[in-house]
Amino acid sequence: MSDFAVEPSSHMSVILDLTPAQWYLSSLPKNEYPLSFRSFLSQTLAFLNSHLASKHENTLAVYGALPGKSVILYSSTDSSVGQDETVADANSYQPFKTVDSVVASQITDELDALGDSDEEAPCQLVGALTKALCHINRIMNPNFTTGASDAPQPTREPRIIILSVSPDLSTSYIPIMNSIFSAQKLKVTIDVCKIFGPDAVFLQQAAHLTGGSYIYLERRDAYLQHLMMTFLSPRSVRGILAVPTQEKIDFRAACFCHKTIVDIGFVCSVCLSIFCQPVPVCSTCRTKFPMKTLQRLNASRPSFPPQPVVRSMSAARTPTTSTPPGTRTPSVSNHHADRTTSISSSASAKVNGSSSVAVGNGMTP
Repeated sequence: MSDFAVEPSSHMSVILDLTPAQWYLSSLPKNEYPLSFRSFLSQTLAFLNSHLASKHENTLAVYGALPGKSVILYSSTDSSVGQDETVADANSYQPFKTVDSVVASQITDELDALGDSDEEAPCQLVGALTKALCHINRIMNPNFTTGASDAPQPTREPRIIILSVSPDLSTSYIPIMNSIFSAQKLKVTIDVCKIFGPDAVFLQQAAHLTGGSYIYLERRDAYLQHLMMTFLSPRSVRGILAVPTQEKIDFRAACFCHKTIVDIGFVCSVCLSIFCQPVPVCSTCRTKFPMKTLQRLNASRPSFPPQPVVRSMSAARTPTTSTPPGTRTPSVSNHHADRTTSISSSASAKVNGSSSVAVGNGMTP
């Protein structure tokens, strides 16, 4: 029996996009496959119960991303989150009944608390993602966070599933990227199911960089089937399954100055801040760039609709190099042989029609 490896338990954090306006648009009969919020919730609860039924040691946390705030709706590892609201029923499996009743009642209370407003606040998806990562860090490292003894803890495979209906918010680029880096360090897989609306650029990057799956739900009448076939299996099993992958990934970024998604950007080589136009001083690290080179870059900017390209502003002389296709993070060599500040243009490398970075052709005024 010792030759058989014990399959680790799985912790799943599910983030529900609860934006009322987007769910109203999703339920309109004019859509080819309308999906109402009531149907979405019932199918999601069935998926959550399936996760708990897969293994007795599996744990679950559910978060709600609402306009202007994010809340935790349910946690199987935290007895203070809605556990006392359910009444035992001998005719039903208690964990299933607890999840169904607590999540439904919490969502009802949170939506009722929103009230009526002429202008809806942005969906706080990033806040829910941050809370999910903090919760995972706490349950994965209980000795570190609580100061308990060094007793052995059960191993878990953590993952996050985002069920999104809202469009991208350009101002959330920086916090989402920070969350992606944290998820990579914690070895947390981020899966995304885009139920309604346009593709989410930043969520595509989150799924790709953490080894998760991103699917755009074209047939919303098969929502539960997509959840079961794509997201139910843990990370340790996906290697032997044909899990859907992204054919094209949009690696565009949002500029730090206007918080808009750009096709052509200028990157500070000191702090990697992105700007939609050449700037004399980096607003993040205060690095100064020569005015002559800035004018030269401005003059070289195309007047026709640009192709996906990212140019790099360098604070040091850079040798001619090239970044291989597929690079997503701006990378600039910073040699200190010459302390003269310069700006280097960059070539472009296309990756599936998206923008990537290549540095070269250093220019010194």
